[in-house]
Amino acid sequence: MGKNFSQNTRPLPFKRILRINSHLSFNDLVDKKFQMPNKFLKDTEDYYDVVVIGSGLGGLTGANCLAKMGHSVLLLEHHYQFGGLATWFKRKGGHIFDISLHGFPVGMIKSCRRYWTKEIADSIVQLKGIRFVNPQYDLRTTFDRMDFSHILQETFKIAKDRVELFYDHLKKMDYFANDKRTIADLFEEFFPGRDDVKRLLLEPIAYANGSSFMDPAFAYGIVFTNFMRKGIYTFKDGTDSLIRKMVSELRNNGAVLKRQCLVQKLITEEKNGSHHVSGVVVNGKHIRCGAVLSNANLKNTIEKLLGTSKLPTQFSNLAKKVRLNSTSCQVYIGLKKGATIPESVGDLIFTSEAPKFSSDELTDFNTTSRTFSIYYPDTRPHRKDPRYSIVASINAKWQDWGELTDSEYEKAKDRLCDESVSALEKIIPGIREKIDHLEAATPKTIEHYTHHAKGATFGTKFEGLEVSTSLPDHAPGLFHAGSVGIIMSGWLGTINYGVITANKVDRFLKEKLGR
Repeated sequence: MGKNFSQNTRPLPFKRILRINSHLSFNDLVDKKFQMPNKFLKDTEDYYDVVVIGSGLGGLTGANCLAKMGHSVLLLEHHYQFGGLATWFKRKGGHIFDISLHGFPVGMIKSCRRYWTKEIADSIVQLKGIRFVNPQYDLRTTFDRMDFSHILQETFKIAKDRVELFYDHLKKMDYFANDKRTIADLFEEFFPGRDDVKRLLLEPIAYANGSSFMDPAFAYGIVFTNFMRKGIYTFKDGTDSLIRKMVSELRNNGAVLKRQCLVQKLITEEKNGSHHVSGVVVNGKHIRCGAVLSNANLKNTIEKLLGTSKLPTQFSNLAKKVRLNSTSCQVYIGLKKGATIPESVGDLIFTSEAPKFSSDELTDFNTTSRTFSIYYPDTRPHRKDPRYSIVASINAKWQDWGELTDSEYEKAKDRLCDESVSALEKIIPGIREKIDHLEAATPKTIEHYTHHAKGATFGTKFEGLEVSTSLPDHAPGLFHAGSVGIIMSGWLGTINYGVITANKVDRFLKEKLGR
């Protein structure tokens, strides 16, 4: 089972502050000795119309919609803070990090204004300094249609009518078209033999949601149309500010939110041959409800919380076949007080030493492909002495990390950190000497803090969408909203999926409760 690691004996000029090396499984966490005390459930009732499991963006948004519809809502989060993968953490010395790459399409503004608040929507800003640095090209873009089309024509010499035909074709693609083509098929149809163009078109989407050449073409078309229309956006005051505003809005709307509350299993009642979900067991306490909206990973929801034995055999088999999507690693880089980064460096940098893009190389254990999100002090202007920070994101596979021994794991994390800094130095010369905080997170870290099966950052592959949407047909009272497939992933996808699922829950409750 051993793996070979490249040995780099060059000392690192900084102190590794923290190592995250958790080996706790989901089953460990629900074991009695790991149960969280009931004090975290203080002031909760014995019954709610809806219990929401998990506070990712899908769970938060679904809970907010249901609360505004007039339902009593209890949201349960096992972690010590809300947000799921849209979260942050602090370190000594004034460092604060968003946990991953955060970039989303312009549609996020409309969704936040409609389902959250104008204040949240108005805090969304466009990232304009987007760069691609690899052996095939080195370019900058604002990532909107006009600029991207110009680059395809001028840099890659693609005829204007071909570019426009590609955009128009993608715009017309939809979920119900029964299009069997893969992304690879689509690209070869429009840009045959152009590996450089294919890289430009897929690489940013792959980083955003784990897409590969073998994923459905129509799903790519939907995502591409959203992303490459008016650019990439982010929340200007940091994820911490966003989540605090969402939590405040939820409470203003009457929802009850509890942290450090681990849902161990779902309560079911057998009726007419089906297992109806009627409550949860959380921190050892039974809480009844009219419906459950799970924002947990789809596999965990079905296999750990419900149990496949409570589903019809045919649907259970279908659920078991759902594949997990890829996962990721992050390297968090904090700069010394007073150290700076020129704004000309950019905001979001896709960098790689690979001769050409491939989905396999992107997730390879020794990949040279990564993104750098640069956080300038104006990201969090409200903080005293805001610092420069950088987050490197690297796509990964669970099996490369989950099967390592402790010593192998530590060596791999050291390598990950050093290679990320070395890659960053090629973009920002001398950056190594400015660093005073460096730490890595791996798929095991993600699994520990989020309970996502095998640390699946991007949820499940596309077939998970069918299982997720049809779950209440086979387990009445149980609904799911989370990252499933290409469309329902990322910030915008999960928020919108939370809205869609909330409307289903509302209709179910009105019928069940006679409202």
